[in-house]
Amino acid sequence: MKRQVLATLSTAALLATAAGCSSGSPSPSPTNVDTKNMTGTVTVWLMDDAQKGWPELVQQVNDEFAEKYPKVQIKLSYHEWGKKTAELDAAIADGRAPDVVELGNTETLKYIVKGDLLKQEANTFDNSDNWIKGLVDTCTYESTLYCVPYYAGARVGIYNSKMFQEATGSADFPQTEDALTGALDKMASKYGKSSAGYSALYLPGPYWYAAMSYVTAYGGSIARYDSSGVWHGSLHDAKSQQGIQRFVELVRTYNKSGDLKVNEQDQAKVLGHEKAGLIYANGWEQNTATAPITGTPALKDVLKLAAMPGPNGKPLPSFIGGSDLAVTAKSQSAKIATDWVRMFTSTKSEQVLADKDTLPNNLVQLAPLKNKPATAAAANAVQDAWFTPLAPGWGAVEKQNILVNMLNAIFAGKSVEDATKEADAQIDQLINNPA
Repeated sequence: MKRQVLATLSTAALLATAAGCSSGSPSPSPTNVDTKNMTGTVTVWLMDDAQKGWPELVQQVNDEFAEKYPKVQIKLSYHEWGKKTAELDAAIADGRAPDVVELGNTETLKYIVKGDLLKQEANTFDNSDNWIKGLVDTCTYESTLYCVPYYAGARVGIYNSKMFQEATGSADFPQTEDALTGALDKMASKYGKSSAGYSALYLPGPYWYAAMSYVTAYGGSIARYDSSGVWHGSLHDAKSQQGIQRFVELVRTYNKSGDLKVNEQDQAKVLGHEKAGLIYANGWEQNTATAPITGTPALKDVLKLAAMPGPNGKPLPSFIGGSDLAVTAKSQSAKIATDWVRMFTSTKSEQVLADKDTLPNNLVQLAPLKNKPATAAAANAVQDAWFTPLAPGWGAVEKQNILVNMLNAIFAGKSVEDATKEADAQIDQLINNPA
């Protein structure tokens, strides 16, 4: 995800919904204090997604906060994903950390292990007993909660229903992997000859989130925690290798872009410019594919979302995406800042997200989205989604692009067996040490 330090707050809010209070229960807040006369400043960093996607929610919460704390100033700023981590690291080092920060759910562990985030009590937040488990896990370390779920995300198939109709005789998305590959073969035959570089399935080689979905589908994993309390890379295990091999086969069979080392960053544009029939992507990437310049607006009613079928007749497991909101450990206004997070992740606030087809942090408000065409595929995927290892050194593993480099090596000719063994050796050197 690419958002700024302000986005960290979004992520924490999402995780809080997954782990906290019962649906509809009141949000506990400071008692026996005169909030009307409390003073101070609460600095909030949110990702620019909130500014672009749900500014009314931000305004609603700030108005609610101002009514309760009329003499406390809110300093809100928005950040971009590509810059936020560096900005937050610098702010923490210089003693300028925000009170509240949105964190992408893969970012939380680094700051938890370093002691940068304040502990939280789940039962003081709305819907905590119905929070999405995958989100709660990203906020939890050694049985302690350090952030609050904000919103969730999952990857799904985004497909060109017109191409499927013309090539197979049906615009319906296949429900099994065998049926899907049969349809892709027909699409490749029909469009590949007339459109150079056309990919029936545009699946980029370095797309490790997709590769690890196949690893998970076959019962494998990136790393495992042993009985002695040590993490070990497990990509060379037989089941993990089987998943990677299946991913590699799909990429080599259907990605005809000409360069298998190009990542997934622009996959929505490929679909939007009708150079692909299907991508495996975040639901919001459909908007990129139908926007002017990045895509084709005329495809608005043509591009559809569906659960991606995996092996053994089951849907392909998705990575659990999303954001959490956290209060930093050295905040001088920690109790008030926590109350802002409480308001931002309340049942009322999460409903604003749900009404905008953004997955809320709890199963109760998620339920109606499971039957809504625009959200059904992602909403049904989050409960069984997978997540990266909750290990202290995972941040370093990801930062050094070990999975990306492993996949690139495979597509350059190295065997899956050799590439996974090398990746595990590198993971073992990093994963148990705080990033």
